[in-house]
Amino acid sequence: MSDIEKVQCLIIGSGPAGYTAAIYAARANLSPVLYTGMEMGGQLTQTTEVENFPGYPKGIMGPAMMDEFRQQAENMGTDIRFGVATKVDFSGTLHKVWIDDTKEIHAESVILATGATAKRLGLESEQRLNGKGVSACAVCDGFFYRGKPVSIVGGGDTACEDALYLANLCPEVHMLVRRDELRASKVMQSRVLKNERIKIYWNTEAEEVLGDDEVEGLRIKNNKTNETQILTISGFFVAIGHTPNSSIFKPFIDTNNQGYVITKPKSTETNVKGVFACGDLQDDKYRQAVSAAGTGCMAALDAERYLGVLHEG
Repeated sequence: MSDIEKVQCLIIGSGPAGYTAAIYAARANLSPVLYTGMEMGGQLTQTTEVENFPGYPKGIMGPAMMDEFRQQAENMGTDIRFGVATKVDFSGTLHKVWIDDTKEIHAESVILATGATAKRLGLESEQRLNGKGVSACAVCDGFFYRGKPVSIVGGGDTACEDALYLANLCPEVHMLVRRDELRASKVMQSRVLKNERIKIYWNTEAEEVLGDDEVEGLRIKNNKTNETQILTISGFFVAIGHTPNSSIFKPFIDTNNQGYVITKPKSTETNVKGVFACGDLQDDKYRQAVSAAGTGCMAALDAERYLGVLHEG
């Protein structure tokens, strides 16, 4: 028999969105309970220095920043626990969530902040040098490679946007495309093809990221000729998409064709009353820490209003 606990506000996820939601929910006396998920702190724990979040004029390491978010949420009164939501039932007014398949939570309101996971190539060297020159976010980390040659892999809109962003900072952007054409919109394709700093390698994949403690080069292979060559680069950006962590919610929560949770315009409300979504779980456009934090604030305010009406009734 599972252990059942009743809470006013349950927050699932512990990145900038989840922690910000917790801060606002705690200040509103909602007695929030937050479960961190497997990756406590979210994607920022996989990054090195963060320079683009307001309030940190000298920058801050991603893990340290998330630890400060956690401390602030705890200081406000959030009950933060390590655990993973493994099952949900949003069919009734009281929302049921199972943690680690054992503990059952009955929540009046639920804030979903489980984020999205960047897709990877699956190379051992990519994993080993992650955060040491390998990145899945050009906007987050491109600034560190200004004036240096970099490479990016991908052929969609995100890859093209990232390549153009990097071209404003770097003298050479080596763009690897698996096929013989880009999948991006015609406008984005045109911009990339016209940019003299971007060199496209068609039918090409990354074989190995080179370097011991930091990225020094990249071995690539042409799929048609089987020829390999080595590029001298300082940064390697993987832009092949993200997978929103929404799978357990899909039986009840509406998502788009990519799996991102759909929220109502100018709101974090989902199709289920009392369930709200914030951060990268519902944002397939900006995917920044600061925008995630903003939607976390919105989710807590939306939950506060919902609970106010619920209790009045």
